[in-house]
Amino acid sequence: MEKLKFLSSVPIFSDLNSSTLQKVSDLGSVKFYPKNSVIFSEEEDGTALFVIISGKVKVCRTSKEDTSKEVIFSILNPSDFFGEMALLDGLNRSANVIAMEDSQLFLIQRSDFLELLHNYPEVSIALLQELTQRLRASSMKVKALSLKDAEGKVATVLLQLADDVGKIKHGIVEIDKLPFQHELANMAGTSRETISRTLHSFAKKGLVELEGSKLRIINYEKFKDYFS
Repeated sequence: MEKLKFLSSVPIFSDLNSSTLQKVSDLGSVKFYPKNSVIFSEEEDGTALFVIISGKVKVCRTSKEDTSKEVIFSILNPSDFFGEMALLDGLNRSANVIAMEDSQLFLIQRSDFLELLHNYPEVSIALLQELTQRLRASSMKVKALSLKDAEGKVATVLLQLADDVGKIKHGIVEIDKLPFQHELANMAGTSRETISRTLHSFAKKGLVELEGSKLRIINYEKFKDYFS
């Protein structure tokens, strides 16, 4: 029953009735990945769809010339899914996915997932809607990171995190567990020093509050309007 409740929270499965969710549950398997383990690597064959039950993962690419240089495309949390692109087009994986915390994932093999799309059009429609939203968000992020100054780049990443994992109350958005500064730097395409300097500048201006690993955007709508 817990697995069905979890699956119903996943965007592409949320419109399915309980009997269909049970079929999806029966198709999949659960696998544990310890922190820092590679879930799959760029250029691997796409063999399964992954859904996060618990934990956190990052989607990233590293430089072939310098493997210490990393670009983080997104950080995914429980109920997020990934790995669907290679299943749909039959090509290799386009990025690396690495567990940022101990993570439990629900896997559906490619043949089962494609059959699911064929038999249940509502899953196909929900998948298209989700992919469209991701494409729009990616386009906006690329535009922001290529055109904006350091403050704008950091703000863009904070807004992405606010949308993905933030909790809003009375206009204040709280990001409960902010990624480490080097991870924020890899998301913003800037340096760790720039992240530190910019966050403290935002705090000094009263735009955010920092408390350990927590960050609060004091007036989310104002912050969004200013940096969008």
